Amino acid sequence: MIIVKGLCKTFRVPKRAAGFTAAVKALFKREYTEIEALSNVSFHIGESEIVGYIGPNGAGKSTTIKVMSGILVPDKGTCHIMGRIPWQERIAHVSHIGVVFGQRSQLWWDVPVIDSFELLRDIYRVPQEKYRRRVAMLVDTLDLGCIINNPVRQLSLGQRMRCELAAALLHSPKILFLDEPTIGLDTISKFAVRNFIKKINQEEKVTVILTTHDLSDIEALADRILLVGKGSILYDGSLNDLKSRFGATKTVTIDFCKNTAPLALKGAKLLNQTADKASLLVDLHTVTISEVLAALAGQLELLDVTVENPPIEEIIVQLYREFTI
Repeated sequence: MIIVKGLCKTFRVPKRAAGFTAAVKALFKREYTEIEALSNVSFHIGESEIVGYIGPNGAGKSTTIKVMSGILVPDKGTCHIMGRIPWQERIAHVSHIGVVFGQRSQLWWDVPVIDSFELLRDIYRVPQEKYRRRVAMLVDTLDLGCIINNPVRQLSLGQRMRCELAAALLHSPKILFLDEPTIGLDTISKFAVRNFIKKINQEEKVTVILTTHDLSDIEALADRILLVGKGSILYDGSLNDLKSRFGATKTVTIDFCKNTAPLALKGAKLLNQTADKASLLVDLHTVTISEVLAALAGQLELLDVTVENPPIEEIIVQLYREFTI
């Protein structure tokens, strides 16, 4: 579906010092700083994949999405999406993709949502009968029945994002680009959006490229992640492989009958301890969880045990530091 090879993109950004004198000087002689947004970015994405495209601010995520959407033209490299070059075949290309930007709207602010849908139907030239069936399905699946006749400006953020998803899928695209689709949403709205993305991916084989800073979205949706940093791909692989590679520690929390003796275990670092509770960080390269629990049972009368993986945020930070330091 998507073949990206050697994408490079540099932006020239004007710069000047603060103050009136510097502003006047900039009118006659402007200075620029070159920022390398993409540097030899390459990857392949197959049909019906959900790929999490993640990285810190300024890493090149949005630039990549804009190139793949046909909005930007790269300085170097190639990009073929369903056999088309996005910036050269824009009209044919946009008829097969959907785009949702969490902080930008494709809906008209002061008109009812259904009127925006009608305008998008005309833009994408969707046949009337196909449009009716599609709207009925989207309204039912995303629970838009009670808000579809309301102006967009009267909707909550969660309601608007559900409408944005529907608008992006009115023309039945085969690829969906999602840029921060759950930003600012409450837990219930996030759950609804995630379930819908899974549904269209499974039932319609829609390929989804998801960029987000909310890594719970990645855990809930993506089996594969692309980590980008300083304009380059740092990691391309499954989330499970990433966890097994960098998640070589687990946190063990124990409740036990009162005991004030300090705990000392090989391969485990004591994080905190009270008279009846303790938390330990276990290095799985040195010792197994079963060995730690056996050692604890020999020292204490255990009442409850909880074993937790490190948060995915910590793993991503660790990976990013490994490649950039």
